[in-house]
Amino acid sequence: MSVSKLDEEELETGELDRDDVFEMLSNQRRRWVLHYLKREEGERVDLRTLVDSVSSWEYETPADELPWKKRKRVYTSLRQSHLPRLDETGVIEYDRNRGEVALTDEARKLQLYLEYVPEDDIPWSHCYLGLSGVGAVITALAWVPVYPIGELSAVALGALLTAMFGVSAIVHTYYLRRNRIGHEGPPKR
Repeated sequence: MSVSKLDEEELETGELDRDDVFEMLSNQRRRWVLHYLKREEGERVDLRTLVDSVSSWEYETPADELPWKKRKRVYTSLRQSHLPRLDETGVIEYDRNRGEVALTDEARKLQLYLEYVPEDDIPWSHCYLGLSGVGAVITALAWVPVYPIGELSAVALGALLTAMFGVSAIVHTYYLRRNRIGHEGPPKR
């Protein structure tokens, strides 16, 4: 790790600066590298295999159908720029001489910054706030008592509220897994 790139406080605490994280993740090829390595679950990966996958995703064409020049362009940028940058921050281990790359434990910290929220989705915090409001209204209707909610027992009311939040949590978990770096299939663009 180069002290010129990372300040001394980051080296002492072992924490990456938030600006460094966003700068590092601002490049799609670096995110794709992380996506691929995350899928390999800590195994060392040959640079050629990594280049084939990133090239395939970038050009939306199987690697064996890509012209040599396009794969060479990706290879050069990964080898000279992106992999050294990720290695410098401690997110990957890059052995330039052997042409091998592996994800480090530091990469897990990046997941917080990589959660993908599609443009037309409602943030989950708003969803849970809305569910809390609905739960409060149901509770108030049971307290008043208003039919049919007022007819529910305390156990049934508790089960209804628990089911409401449980179903929402299951859906939330599904969406997070689908949008997580390293999920099956190609990465999100």
